[in-house]
Amino acid sequence: MFGNQSPYNAAIAREQFLFYETRITAKLICEGLSNETAVNHIVKENLFQYPTEKSIKRIAQACIRRLNALEDKSLVQAIATQPADVSKQICLYAMIRQYNLVRDFMLTVIGAKYKSLDFSFGKEDVNGFLMRLQAQDDWVATWSYTTIEKLQQVLRKILLENKYIDSVNAKQLNPVLISPVLENAIRAAGQEIILPAFNCLT
Repeated sequence: MFGNQSPYNAAIAREQFLFYETRITAKLICEGLSNETAVNHIVKENLFQYPTEKSIKRIAQACIRRLNALEDKSLVQAIATQPADVSKQICLYAMIRQYNLVRDFMLTVIGAKYKSLDFSFGKEDVNGFLMRLQAQDDWVATWSYTTIEKLQQVLRKILLENKYIDSVNAKQLNPVLISPVLENAIRAAGQEIILPAFNCLT
């Protein structure tokens, strides 16, 4: 499966976790700005403090796509207003909804470990996941070594931001606790399949 036929893309290699950027964007949307107006405002005021207008616009649009992927205004509001740890967890859920790569990693690696009570974790788990993906998908198989390396870093940083691990070189997973705000929204959306990614197994 090549290009547009593949369910996977490497966008997160460029975009990263973007917690602060997504939170800023969510606040503007909650103030009633349209998607386009919010992006223009972020660019005009350089709210992300990025060096170029092009990079600000690209990332602002990525944040909008993630917020739209939630399909839940109350979760967008929660990203804007909840304490950082809750807001970050919802940002991770937005990434799971937006990117098949993140979804598959969080379910087939992290969720599977929680289900089997296996808290061992290391770079080899991330490497193994990406190698399996390359073996399964012709498009992913074309990604450069640099892209794969970057994806490994980003996936580990996502886990670090959400306290799944204590450092990027950690050797074990922490037993995270899902926020009730997020758990209720996931259940209401009929997305219970995603719950194990947040160590929610009941």
